[in-house]
Amino acid sequence: MQKRKKVWTKKRSPAVTIIAWGIVLLFAIRLYEFFEPLIRNQVFRNGINGPLLEPGAFMPTPLGAALFFSAVYLLLSVAGLVVLIGFLRMKRWSWVVLMAWTGASLMITLINYFYSHPNYLVMASNTIIAFALNQADVQRLFKIRTDQSEPIR
Repeated sequence: MQKRKKVWTKKRSPAVTIIAWGIVLLFAIRLYEFFEPLIRNQVFRNGINGPLLEPGAFMPTPLGAALFFSAVYLLLSVAGLVVLIGFLRMKRWSWVVLMAWTGASLMITLINYFYSHPNYLVMASNTIIAFALNQADVQRLFKIRTDQSEPIR
């Protein structure tokens, strides 16, 4: 019997697994945030049956705001899946995008914490992801950090 050939050439850190689960959790939250305003405004039951903008003004109606925010959350969900696939394939760009995304998301959730309704689950997920992304072994896996004895590529 032949020995099984290893498919994965790079060893993943446990922090990479934690980050991947954090991305999956954020995907589920964004998907919920996509459906919730549409269900609340009964778009699935009645369809789009009213104006999206107030007449004579460039202000959205409640239905228009719900559709806009749902579209934004759907876009964030799809982008999260793309980043997750790149992250699991250990692409350097995914680490950079995820770090920028996590920083921006933390900033938005902190603003919401002080001025609006905070989302503690998103805040906690982003904090865990930020700490895990900054671990030295994760940065080495994604070629963000090199040791002094290692040549620069």
